[in-house]
Amino acid sequence: MGSLISVIILNYNGKDYIEECLDSVLDQTYEPLEIIVVDNASIDSSLEILKEKYSSKIKLIESNANLGFAGGNNLALDYTKGEFIALLNNDAVADRRWIEEFMSAVNRCDGTFGMWASKILFYDDREIIDTAGHLIYPDGLNRGRGKGEKDKGQYDKEEEVFFPSGCAAIYRKAMLDIVGFFDPDFFAYGDDTDLGIKARIAGWKCIYVPKSVVYHHSSAASGKYSPLKAYLVERNRLWVLIKYFPLRYILLSPFYTVLRWILQLYGALTGKGAAGRFTEERSFLMLAGIFIKAYFDAALGLHGMIRKRLKMTRIKHAGAKEFALWLKKFRISAAEIALKE
Repeated sequence: MGSLISVIILNYNGKDYIEECLDSVLDQTYEPLEIIVVDNASIDSSLEILKEKYSSKIKLIESNANLGFAGGNNLALDYTKGEFIALLNNDAVADRRWIEEFMSAVNRCDGTFGMWASKILFYDDREIIDTAGHLIYPDGLNRGRGKGEKDKGQYDKEEEVFFPSGCAAIYRKAMLDIVGFFDPDFFAYGDDTDLGIKARIAGWKCIYVPKSVVYHHSSAASGKYSPLKAYLVERNRLWVLIKYFPLRYILLSPFYTVLRWILQLYGALTGKGAAGRFTEERSFLMLAGIFIKAYFDAALGLHGMIRKRLKMTRIKHAGAKEFALWLKKFRISAAEIALKE
């Protein structure tokens, strides 16, 4: 018997995915586990599936409103009893040894490590990487390492990454007790970035565990190129920038953002990258309108983010020097952000 692991699964309209997701967790080789499922006010039949098929195997929490990824996971945290908190998207399926490989890595790490990242492959094409840990761009945007690449073993080394994807991650509960969990203002997208950087600044590190594998239906709930996703990604990256980046990088960030925009404009015109796919499915004018709204709403929340930034001083262990090293070690290019899907 090892340490108790609390697995949190957030469900929103997951009728097509939730059974395979839960069955994969129930089939884990590791024990003991407790499984906590939060239903985020689903309007499909997934809540009924949870009650009828899994009520004796899970702790089910029903939210009367959609609290987003951040708020929904936060709701579950108070019910956890484990020494470690594992997150799994309801549209993901875990390999049988997912938790066992995580805990094997935990036992090889010292007490400064508080986060562990899975190798996440696409469900429909399991030779293609979704995420192998996350990288950061100097204007606050982030992207999964290796996203869209064929898995040829290039990310099979257990090594430090910046932070894990919230799709499939494990966090030390003692760390969360100090830094807190997700920021509910983010609602969805960028919330794992926010938590990862916050933990980094508080002195914690992250390890990528390539043998801990998950298969993911990417963006099944919101849609891969949905207007809501585009809006939240852009708004929330601004909040990440304001909450955590050193002042000199905030002042330099417009340069990096304009460079990214130029490349995204090129992508929109040539059909490359996320911007290209979005404009194929929607329109360039819609994308421009989404960006304007994201910046307007980010500005409205600016005061609150500055207030949260000031509160970080009580747990801050890393400063501008360490941040510069992170941006060098875990940096992603503007071209990869803009022109790769």
